[in-house]
Amino acid sequence: MKLAVFDFDSTLMDGETLEFLACELNLQDEIAQITKQAMSGQIDFFESLTKRVALLKGLEQSKVEKICRELPIMPGARETISEFKKAGYKTVCFSGGFKSATVPAKNLLGLDTEFSNILHFKNGKMTGLVGGEMMFSSSKGEMLQKIQSLLDITPQNTVAVGDGANDLSMFQYAGIRVAFCAKDILKKEANIIINDKNLTNLIEPVLTFKEK
Repeated sequence: MKLAVFDFDSTLMDGETLEFLACELNLQDEIAQITKQAMSGQIDFFESLTKRVALLKGLEQSKVEKICRELPIMPGARETISEFKKAGYKTVCFSGGFKSATVPAKNLLGLDTEFSNILHFKNGKMTGLVGGEMMFSSSKGEMLQKIQSLLDITPQNTVAVGDGANDLSMFQYAGIRVAFCAKDILKKEANIIINDKNLTNLIEPVLTFKEK
């Protein structure tokens, strides 16, 4: 059995969920700056996540769910997931984002499962609080190890695809490490680098990969 784990924001999805949500409150520039710092490894992921979500306090749940259902899928995502599944891979999404977005994407793309965080709502509005499975910079690596152990999958049979600093922890346990339109901090640890914004560009390099 083989495993392919994909980041969500700016990997399976073309953009950042929190920035789409921030547009409703005209806070996109402020949140984009925090996101940039987090993905470049300049600030701690947990701090950046909680700070950005807190800024969106009061945003209506109905608007959040509508925006998350309509997020733009990255070009080539459908074809790439389909090809990986044909090649015998279990396909999973790990996201420091939210189930409001990753669950619809899982269903749309045919992923086997997803792991992400949960926005807290009260009286139909965001409270500014968040919790879940992917809150920390180490979360993706820890969850990857659990899945590998459960399914008896080796790092050599594991592909990890991401773009930012919070994907580093899963790179530690993946034999094939794909930096997709990524920050320099992740490119340094990758053995496949894709700079073109279409996920199909990683199909051939991954499926024919041989360690040098």
